[in-house]
Amino acid sequence: MRQHQTLLTLETKGAGLYEFTPEVAAFVKQAAIATGLLTLFCRHTSASLTIQENADPDVARDLQEWFARAAPDGASWMRHRAEGPDDMPAHIKSALTNVSLSIPVMQSRLALGGWQGVYLFEHRKAPHRRQVALHLLGA
Repeated sequence: MRQHQTLLTLETKGAGLYEFTPEVAAFVKQAAIATGLLTLFCRHTSASLTIQENADPDVARDLQEWFARAAPDGASWMRHRAEGPDDMPAHIKSALTNVSLSIPVMQSRLALGGWQGVYLFEHRKAPHRRQVALHLLGA
């Protein structure tokens, strides 16, 4: 068994889904592991990771709208507002999604479906620098 690790830094421009499948695929290709398991871990509590459709941009827009309705900014019942009215809603959105993902690697490629992409889901309105740790284990 071999292991490879890296830390990706992703720049966001505010709330939204940011696809970074090409960067992940390049890491897997460079590692030259034919069969294994890739783990991705988001090092933040107000952003998350998801695998979603990458063909129709309406999917990302609809997801963002659903989360905005489920956890609206500035709701009167939210106590935690240390960094503004979108602070606690961002934590809720992160709790409802994933901070880590596992993707099988087959024939030195991500075993994603034809319409799947890997996304960072930024839950804050302001731009951020987000870090995602990648760990590939295999042979």
